[in-house]
Amino acid sequence: MARFTLPRDLYHGKGALEELKNLKGNKAIVVVGGGSMKRFGFLDRVVSYLNEAGMEVKLFEGVEPDPSVETVMKGAAMMQEFEPDWIVAMGGGSPIDAAKAMWAFYEYPETTFEDLITPFSFPTLRQKAHFCAIPSTSGTATEVTAFAVITDYQKGIKYPLADFNITPDVAIVDPDLAETMPQKLTAHTGMDAMTHAIEAYVSTLHCNYTDPLALHAIKMIHEDLKKSYDGDMEARDRMHDAQCLAGMAFSNALLGIVHSMAHKTGAAYSGGHIVHGCANAMYLPKVIKYNAKNPEACARYAEIARFIGLQGESDCALTDALIAELKAMNASLNIPTCIKDYEGGIIDEKEFGDKLADVAALAISDACTGSNPRIPTQEEMEKLLKACYYDLEIDF
Repeated sequence: MARFTLPRDLYHGKGALEELKNLKGNKAIVVVGGGSMKRFGFLDRVVSYLNEAGMEVKLFEGVEPDPSVETVMKGAAMMQEFEPDWIVAMGGGSPIDAAKAMWAFYEYPETTFEDLITPFSFPTLRQKAHFCAIPSTSGTATEVTAFAVITDYQKGIKYPLADFNITPDVAIVDPDLAETMPQKLTAHTGMDAMTHAIEAYVSTLHCNYTDPLALHAIKMIHEDLKKSYDGDMEARDRMHDAQCLAGMAFSNALLGIVHSMAHKTGAAYSGGHIVHGCANAMYLPKVIKYNAKNPEACARYAEIARFIGLQGESDCALTDALIAELKAMNASLNIPTCIKDYEGGIIDEKEFGDKLADVAALAISDACTGSNPRIPTQEEMEKLLKACYYDLEIDF
């Protein structure tokens, strides 16, 4: 038996934000990030719509990129004091992810962060509040997923939290918000979505319910991401739907070691963070080559290649064509080929080498590894990470 879970209601298309007027409740807390939603007027509109719905509104602002355990606990404390019956999270993946974790601590103040790290171990939510997610970026799809990523900066680790309990009740996918994304963010979030869809399609947990979502998302992203990056707002609007479809797929089929590696390299180095979507984009071609040693995975990569119109005489040739196409997409989006070249070389080579074994071990233990077509050994994961640092060929 398998499970397929989505939000109860998903409102999409221009003007969907106005659906907030129809939420039923007394109090809503709005969780937002660094200020773009306020600058572009969306925050004021959200508050106005919720007031029109008859709700008292409180704001939790300033959720940082890669939200921290500390931010989560501050937000939970505010919720415990205010006692909202709706949590409305708006912005990129960070405020929505943070709000999901806050939700758990609001409803269960006695729980610990360590309790939540074990996949699918959350207590039963919706005892105090329901959850509405409004994405402003076209990548994480956290508005429809059972996942959140929280960073423990003291340990230098990103923790993916996983439980169907944290799938939002309502998702509002309004492309007006995504039209405000800067070009670089458009590239990184778009390749994050592409990685979600491809990893979901080759996951060991893929099924007839997730496959069509993943394939259609891949086709849409392949057709529209570069146009969106170049400023075509109709393509930008379609990308907002595509990333959501990819999220529906991976929330139910789960992911693979591209994400395991991105989670564990993201905050591991003192030189700076590797932005999640960019990490996925750099690692994806290497992992596809590694996974293609598994015949079933190779056949599914070939299906993806055929679906987007690539040519090849065999599954292996089609897989190589897919890898080449993804590399070409990265180049067209000004995404570097390897960690060494990331942001002009901010990840120190010696520090990378010194931490290689530990980061590899953490990546293997990541929640996303279990559904990857190949489970890497410690030696293989270290070789994969080195290949991603130096842009080496994968031959193992």
